[in-house]
Parts: sequence; C-alpha cells; structure tokens
Amino acid sequence: MRLGKYVEKSLENFDTFLKWTGISIFVGIIVGFIGVLFHFAIEHATEFRIENPWLIWLLPFGGAFIAWLYKVSGMEKDRGTNFVLSAVRDNDILRLKTAPLIFISTTVTHLLGGSSGREGAALQLGGSLASKMGRILKLDEKDERVMTMCGMSAAFSALFGTPVTSVIFSMEVITVGVMHYSAIVPCMVAAVMGTKIAMLCGIPPTSFDISVMPDFGIMAVTNVIILSILCGILSIFFCVVMHETGGLYKKYIPDSIMRGFIGGVIVIGLTMVVGCYDYNGAGMNIIERALIGEAKPEAFLLKIIFTAITLGAGFRGGEIVPAFFVGSTFGCVVGAILGLHPSFAAAIGLAAVFCGVTNCPMSSIILSVELFGGSGIVFFALACGVSYMLSGYYGLYSEQKIMYSKTKPEFIDKKVN
Repeated sequence: MRLGKYVEKSLENFDTFLKWTGISIFVGIIVGFIGVLFHFAIEHATEFRIENPWLIWLLPFGGAFIAWLYKVSGMEKDRGTNFVLSAVRDNDILRLKTAPLIFISTTVTHLLGGSSGREGAALQLGGSLASKMGRILKLDEKDERVMTMCGMSAAFSALFGTPVTSVIFSMEVITVGVMHYSAIVPCMVAAVMGTKIAMLCGIPPTSFDISVMPDFGIMAVTNVIILSILCGILSIFFCVVMHETGGLYKKYIPDSIMRGFIGGVIVIGLTMVVGCYDYNGAGMNIIERALIGEAKPEAFLLKIIFTAITLGAGFRGGEIVPAFFVGSTFGCVVGAILGLHPSFAAAIGLAAVFCGVTNCPMSSIILSVELFGGSGIVFFALACGVSYMLSGYYGLYSEQKIMYSKTKPEFIDKKVN
C-alpha cells in the first residue's frame, strides 16, 4: 500500500517534469529568437550611431517619441523591471504590449546615444512574452509565475550567453533570501534553449580573459576586501543617484514628453562637455578596455551621471550593463592604487558593484565564473559577500524585497530603498 503511494507520487512528479520540460523548450525557443532579434537590433543601432555621430542631435526627439509611445499605448505609468518583479511575486498581470514597447524604445535609446543597458529590457521582453503564453495555455496563478521567470531566464541568457546566471538571477532578484526552487528546472531548460538559439544565430557567449590572477595570499585577500568595501559604498551611491534623478525629473518636469526631450538635451550637452562618446550607449567597448587594464579615472562617475540622466528622463534599456561599466572602470583605477593588477581588479569591481546594486550575491558569484572562469572564484565570492553586506538595503529595483537581514539571522521582509 505504502509502495503504491510512493510510485504514484513519483509518477506525478515525472508528469510535472515532462510538462515543464515541454513548456520550457517552447518558451526558450520563442523568447530566444526574440532575444536574438533584440540583440541584433541593439548591435546594429549602436554600429550605425558610431558611424553617424550626428544622430545624437536627435536624442531629444527620441526621448519625446518614447514618452509619447508609452502614453498613447496606455503604458505611461509603466514601472519597467519593477513591474516584472511584482508580477512574479504578487501575480500582477504583465501586458503583452510591454514587449514591443521595450524593444522599440530601447533600440531608439541606443540608436541616438542614450546611456543605458539592455538587460532590463530583456527581463521585461522575456517576462511579458512568457506571461502571455502562460495565459494562452490557461496555466494557474502559480504556474504563470514560473512562466514569467522562464521568459526572464531565456531572454537574459540569449543576450548574454550566461545561462546559469540568468536562472539564478531570475529566481533571486525578486525576493532576496527566498528563491522559488520549483522554477529551477523550467528556467534552466528555457535558459539553455535561449543560449543555444543565440549561438546558432552567431552570437557567442559573453566572456573575458583576465590577464593576471593573483596567488591566494594575505595581501591579495586584504586588497580585494578593501576594493569590495569601496564597491559596496559605490553601489549605494549609484542607486541613490539613479532614484533621486528620476524623482527630480518628475518633480520639476511633470509632463513625460517634455521630460524625455529635456533629458535628451542634457545628455547632448554633457557629451559636448566631455568631448567624447564613451558614455553614450551601453559602453561595452569601455568595459572590455577596463578588463585589459585601461580606464580613465573619471569614467565610473561620468557613466553614473549619464545613465541617471538618460533613464531618469524616460529613456529605456537597463542599469546592469552601466553597473558593469561603473564597476570595471572603478576597479581598474582603484585596484591599481591598491597594488592589484588592473585587469583582475576591473573584474572584481564588475562583480562587486553588480552584486551591490542588485542584492544578488549568488547570481554575482556565478556571473563571475561564467564571465571570467572559475580559477578566481574565492576572490570573487569574497568580493560579492563584502559588497552585499555593505551595500545596505539599497537597490536598483524598488519592488525588490530582502527577506532576511544582511547582518543578523533575522527575518525582515523589507523592500529596498
């Protein structure tokens, strides 16, 4: 009798496994292809802008257009990635129109020289598409949440080629400290499919070679800890500037269309003042240079300013690639002062700032392995742990919840500042 119950339960679990494997393959293929199209759209927009620098003069009109597009679509109060987080946690309905809106608006932002990333757009793109598929399949409320995480994982993985990070990040970022492990198989299958689709379309996984990895010793550990402390503080600064800039825009320029126009004008002015285009677009070329040991001392601060002014005005994209930019350039410069090799210090800075602004230590450690290889995992784990603890309860996403204290073993259930 008891054996029969065990067999019955095992068959039930296997049926669930088969169901989610099939659904996740479908989600991974569909979202993966859309993610590939999005990647090529951003890539070609960036290349066209670099070849035609005069396009930056159209940035104010691009900002006004994006605001108008969201307004006529009835999405003027769209909360971006924050809404994706609340959709998973509270089952808020993600509207399908989010996908084309974020696709178009992020492409326009990159085409005309706004400072933004693309991963926030990927999360919204994948989450909204998968959520719609869940409703078409008439899944129940709990399964719809898993579908949304599948879409997030597939899109993030298709763009960056970091499937394990995309899965853990999709599960960890919503409620830090409590992950939905029931989603790990569906998300992993969807992420693998997303990565495979991207590779078949000629998009290699993102990875970097670190020229010098220090030996494990007291001096190296001490210097990594000092750099990580500074990265944790920098993470707080980054988040505060991002939130306060958006608030100031809304306070003094209530109209969203005018806000987008003026934001574009300010970015043009800043670009003319600095005399280069290093801080327009995502800045992946600057990240690559930092990771071989080359960065300007002021680069990290200017990128924060450019990104806050761009996204605060209503342009679209994301904050994570700018966080990579900030962390790698800061680490490259400060690490060299501390005695670390600039290339290694840039990698530490990238991982530590990413961890500080997202409050996702496990995702950050895995990201460092997928981007830089596993040989320095002890250093990266240490850096992410220090940055996580010292970045406080600040974060890029106001809908993110931290379930347990960063300094004590106690339940707090607190939204980030």
